[in-house]
This record gives sequence, structure tokens and C-alpha cells, in this order.
Amino acid sequence: MAEQPPRRRTRTGGRAGAANRRGTAVIEQMPWKPPVNTDRPTEPLSQEGIAAIHDGAMRILEEIGIEFLNHEALGILKKAGCTVSGENVRMGREFVMEWIAKAPSEFTLTPRNTDRKITIGGKNLVFGNVSSPPNYWDMALGTKVPGTREMCRNLLKLTQYFNCIHFAGGYPVEPVDVHASVRHLDVLFDKLTLTDKVMHAYSLGKERVEDVMEMVRIAGGLSHEEFDASPRMYTNINSTSPLKHDIPMLDGWMRLARRGQGLVVTPFTLAGAMAPVTMAGAVAQSLAEALCAVVLAQIIRPGCPVAIGTFTSNVDMKSGAPAFGTPEYMRATQMTGQLCRFYGLPMRSSGVCAANVPDGQAMWETSNSLWAAVQSGTNMVYHAAGWLEGGLIASPEKFIMDCEVLQHIQRYMEPEIVATGPDEIALDAIKSVGNAGHFFGIQHTQDRYSTAFYQPFLSDWKNYEGWEAAGGVWTPERAHRMFREIIESYEEPPMEADIRAELAAFVARRKKEGGAPTDF
Repeated sequence: MAEQPPRRRTRTGGRAGAANRRGTAVIEQMPWKPPVNTDRPTEPLSQEGIAAIHDGAMRILEEIGIEFLNHEALGILKKAGCTVSGENVRMGREFVMEWIAKAPSEFTLTPRNTDRKITIGGKNLVFGNVSSPPNYWDMALGTKVPGTREMCRNLLKLTQYFNCIHFAGGYPVEPVDVHASVRHLDVLFDKLTLTDKVMHAYSLGKERVEDVMEMVRIAGGLSHEEFDASPRMYTNINSTSPLKHDIPMLDGWMRLARRGQGLVVTPFTLAGAMAPVTMAGAVAQSLAEALCAVVLAQIIRPGCPVAIGTFTSNVDMKSGAPAFGTPEYMRATQMTGQLCRFYGLPMRSSGVCAANVPDGQAMWETSNSLWAAVQSGTNMVYHAAGWLEGGLIASPEKFIMDCEVLQHIQRYMEPEIVATGPDEIALDAIKSVGNAGHFFGIQHTQDRYSTAFYQPFLSDWKNYEGWEAAGGVWTPERAHRMFREIIESYEEPPMEADIRAELAAFVARRKKEGGAPTDF
């Protein structure tokens, strides 16, 4: 491929830029400011418990092994010293710990708008949109329907609009009206033009991965050397639990590793189905499935950025259906957080629920999931807004309702809430009021009343009579109205005309070539 000279784009973005790009302000939202988690993590495991789960994960890798269905990966691991028997790979614990120690404890992902860069690791906490549901639900439809490109585009607009969404994960709903051979081309064009946040690639065959990397490079105005020099995007792969990694996901994993892009491995270990019914056993299996992929990435490119994801939950033992936001899910997330810190690796978890519509169940299960992420020390929260039916439905109302919770978390982390200086202790204010007055009218309150407390954009704090007089609108209905207003007033983030034209030309050429091969 012919090299292109570096191309520098005009700097845009930041708080003022984000406000200007929104067009007519539908809501007053908090600024772009990815939270820093200042809390001590919740740690249910003792040191003996950490050692026991670590030992369990290591014994799985040493004694049982993981099936690697990708022959290229098998060759790399065998050459590095693993024991390979057919497609089964076993590796010793010293070998594992030596290789994972080469992975960074944190890394930065830089999208085309460099003001939207995010750091994965440390105390940093970032949220991404719902990814990959095949179906869509909104209040106007009132039923579940297959996703379309228009629905996907609208959810991408919400992804860009909300400052509390920090990265654009997978397709927020699968546009099944676009053929799978070219779907990645159309959706990535939409993602790169409708948003300017960090991009994701599905590891589903070399053509899709290579196309996405090239489109992200073009959109950033980067040379190939600049793209390879630092992470500009990421992929997330899932193991095929129990104890397998499949061909296309490993192929994409290795391609991004070679080019130094972000990598997240997330085993889908449902206790009682694809993992032991005990949470310690499920977490140990999940870690074994993740760590062997981390080892593979480090062998390919030592120091490449990797995070471990957790998707360990339980099934409903009456029906076999996945359950999310349960007490077991929360504890598994916290336990995984302890082990990620033990291994010195960043962590990904999710904002998930099993509810079918944006109702009370949806919000308490998602809130449990999100606060478990906070408690665990998670760095990257997938599916933080818009997820329903265990990942089978994306909903714009649920997206907006979740963003209210995400803003709660952002506000909760702001250090001024727990500041303890003289102005915060406020002895003079207490003295001036004494034991007979109130604090509403004093200067101390007047100086701070507009910023003292979180101001919701969706919650309704009127009393019942006021709420009823205003039409008695329930939360999902308010969210639906807001969704329509955001879409109607949406303005795309700026992109240079020559870059947009180059992206469009690339998509057209790849479509003419057939895109990615399919069997239908």
C-alpha cells in the first residue's frame, strides 16, 4: 500500500466545541469529563481468596488447557514454548505471569478528535454505548423489531450527543437491512461521520478488521506509521466458553496486536451454563480464558495494550435464561476487579439487565451493574446505555434513562462534594443562622446554589399534583420526547471535506470488491 504523507487536521472539540456541535441544546448536561474513581474498591476476597482463584485459573491453563481453533495462533504459542496437542494449549503459570507482566497497566486511545481521547486503566472510568443487539424497541413502535441502518444512525447520534458516553463501541443495533458483506463499511462510515469518539472493530474476519483499521486511519488524517505508533481504536473479543477461542476472533485479535491497537478480551461465562455454578469457579475459568489471550498478544507484540473484561453472571435455573444485575453478577465483577489489580491489567465490565422494556426492573438491574463497575475499579464500561433483554434489544429511551445514571456517577466522583476546607465546613454560615433561622437566603447559599447539587435532565422532582398537572408523563415517555428532539436538532461533528471524500471513496471501492465474504 502506498504511503501517504502525514496530514494535520484543524483542531476541534473540547467543551466549547462539543457544546457548539450539539446545535439547539435539548438538555443541560454535564460537560465532557471522564470520571476518575476516587473510591477504594469493594474487595470481597481475602488475600487467601485471591490466591485461591489465581491458583484455579493457573491450574486450568496448566492441567486442562484452552482450545485455540486458530492454527496461526497455535503455531505462535507452540513456538513460544506452550504445550500444544492438536488444538489444546497448556501453559505454565511462570510463563503466563512473565508474559502478562509486559502488558501496560494503562493506555490511551486517541480518536480523530484528539480532545476525545480516553485513558484505560488506573483510576480512570469511561462509558460506552450499547453494542450488538439485533433488535430495537422504542415507545413509538411499542414492539421489538429487527434493527435498521436508520435506527443504528439514531443511536449513534445519541452516542455523540451525550458527554457521559466516552467511546463508540460496536454497532448500537445491528442494521440487518444492510447485507453482512458490506455492513461494516456502511456502519463505520456512519460512526466516523456522526461521531468523533473512540472507534471499535468487530474481530469477524480479516476483511472487516483491515477495513475498519484503514477507515479509522483515514478519518484521523494519519499516515500508516502514525496509526501504528499509538492506539487509535480497539477490538473486544469473547472466548467461546467453556475453554475455547475461535478462528475469526483470534485472527482479528492478532491483527490489531501487530499494529499496537487496543485489545479487550471478555469471556462470556454464565455460571451454571458455560461455567461452574459457583462464582469463584466461574471467575477462575473466565480469567484463564482471558489470560491466555493476553499472553498471545504479548508474544506477538510485547507491551501492546490489553484489558481483561468480565461478563460473569448467572442463569435463571428455572429457564436457563441469562440474568444480569444480580447479586452474583455484582460480586463476580468485584472479584474480577481484585484479580485484575493482582495481574496489573485494566478491566472492562458492562451495564446490563435482563428486562425487556425500559421499566423499573431495567433500571435497578442496570444500576446494580453500573455501581458494581464502580465498586470493582472497572476502567471501561461496555453497554453503559441502551441495553435491554440480555443484549437482544437496543432502546433509545433506555439509552437516555441510563445516561441520567451515568451522570449521577460522574457527579458522585467530583471531589468538591467531599471537600473539607473552611468554606465547606461553613462555620460562619452556621453561626449566622444559629438555631432559629434557615440557610436559604444567606450569602453562603446564594453564592453556591446553582452548582451545589446535581441537576437532573430527565428526573422529575415535582410533587404528585405538579406532575399530574403537567400531564402525568412517566419517565420512558419523557425520554422518548427527548430522543426525538435530539435527533431532530442533531448536527454532525465537523470533518474535513477531503477526509470525508476519501472515506466515501474507500467504502465505494470495497463495496465494488465485494466487502467481506459471507456464505449467503
